[in-house]
Amino acid sequence: MTDNVLAPDQIQAIRDRVADLMPQVRADLESLVRIPSVSASSFDQSQVARSAEAVAALLRAEGLDTEVIVEGGRPAVIGHLDGPQGAPTVTLYAHHDVQPPGDEADWDSAPFEPEERDGRLYARGAADDKAGVMAHIAALRAHRGALPVGVTVFVEGEEESGSPSLGTILAKHGDRLAADAIVIADSTNWAIGSPALTTTLRGGVRVIVRVRTLSHSIHSGMYGGAAPDAVTALVRLLASLHDDEGNVAVAGLDAGEAADLDYDEARFRAESGLLDGVSMIGSGSILSRLWTKPSITTIGIDATSVDKASNTLAAKAAAKVSMRIAPTQDPAAAYEALRAHLESHAPWGAQVEVTLEESGSGFAADAQGPVYDEARASFKDAWGVDPVDMGVGGSIPFISDFAARFPDASIIVTGVEDPDTRAHGANESLHLGEFTHVCEAEAIFLARMGALRH
Repeated sequence: MTDNVLAPDQIQAIRDRVADLMPQVRADLESLVRIPSVSASSFDQSQVARSAEAVAALLRAEGLDTEVIVEGGRPAVIGHLDGPQGAPTVTLYAHHDVQPPGDEADWDSAPFEPEERDGRLYARGAADDKAGVMAHIAALRAHRGALPVGVTVFVEGEEESGSPSLGTILAKHGDRLAADAIVIADSTNWAIGSPALTTTLRGGVRVIVRVRTLSHSIHSGMYGGAAPDAVTALVRLLASLHDDEGNVAVAGLDAGEAADLDYDEARFRAESGLLDGVSMIGSGSILSRLWTKPSITTIGIDATSVDKASNTLAAKAAAKVSMRIAPTQDPAAAYEALRAHLESHAPWGAQVEVTLEESGSGFAADAQGPVYDEARASFKDAWGVDPVDMGVGGSIPFISDFAARFPDASIIVTGVEDPDTRAHGANESLHLGEFTHVCEAEAIFLARMGALRH
């Protein structure tokens, strides 16, 4: 790890500047959070456009040449500011769209009205990922008038909807995003007080499974016991996806071993909210189960609801199935393996149709070299402890697109979240003390990158 690129007094001066900036950074974050920029098509998309304009205004205020672009999807923002002659360029990524809030009754405060409780700021997007946007703004403000590197900021507007137009954006505007280092502020840290670089991410495959057993629904008393209903057939089919231990039973999928970090069942239970008496599933180390082995989850079912049920054999049923795949797994091959399993395990000859809804590659970084050294050093400067390299079980498929488009860039995946953030769920929150460290680390990283040229 590099220790001598910046003097201790230079590092402390940056931290002091960031501390002075944080009240306004938080105020601007709260203003962004109040814009309900849900990119799902069933929500008001004028709010996503409003959010993009708000981000663009923040970048312009820092002197960046900024444009809101739309390439067939939700509006994104690209801003650029040159650095000193011969300095490296850093691209800073975040996204300004957010997940739907879900049932507001599950929230302890209004999802789009930020509220601080016990040192955490609660709101949809407070962490994922408007705090990522504001970490970039904070780093720019810390170097206002003396930016040590060239900076491009790319703030996407549809990450929570699968980034459908990102390929077009990279094709048309990729030259503007090229850099020596790309910082992606959309991940998590290991724990409060323990920063991390995300070096592996699982990929993902999502399918719709439709099951039919009858040409039409029929009386369960008259035909039950001889004719199978589609819901029961679907349940049996879904059950075939795991063995008795809870391991994924689909043949032909990659699996790997995760880093040997201290993570026990007690911590998993506390962070996941696993109920007393409910067993963990799968085998092998917990982190391998979470980061490098496949997992399958049924995330939705179409069937008659309990309150509308009648004594009827259902003719059809459907489920949405999400499969997370190892960082090394080809998503097309994973889909074919899943489809083959489902079709070959159809119970009682039920008709099974599998439709691919979405897929994305995982990510495994070769996190070595001077840029990674400076990133790790920046974390230590901010937190006072060495960062860990960790995996994440979720998927950020666009990172593989960046890696393919910019093969010579060092991709630094970090973020503002922690195990209590509850991103995508009710009561999403940002730990304000950790957020300050994130902003410090990014500002120091820009300074360290600038010092590398000498």
